[in-house]
Amino acid sequence: MGTIVISGTVVLVILGFGNHTWWLVAVALLFVYMQYGRGGTSASSPGGSSGGASGTVPGSYRAYRDRRDKQARWDRRYRRERPLESRRQSRERKG
Repeated sequence: MGTIVISGTVVLVILGFGNHTWWLVAVALLFVYMQYGRGGTSASSPGGSSGGASGTVPGSYRAYRDRRDKQARWDRRYRRERPLESRRQSRERKG
């Protein structure tokens, strides 16, 4: 998708040498692509928190690390609150 937008922008800029309104169209195309076309992310949500978005690709290593740490906390809590069940599960995994 990005390749199409970039090549379209280049074509519009080349056409803009004859008619300057094509440059405005190229700028508008880039603006729309930057706002709405890059996976739905916008400037208002830079990817700091991962509030339960399980099906999305991590935007940064920090988001990945936050999700990993949150999962580790839940695993530790589960083992602490259900010791017999966690031991049974670990035995089943080993053998």
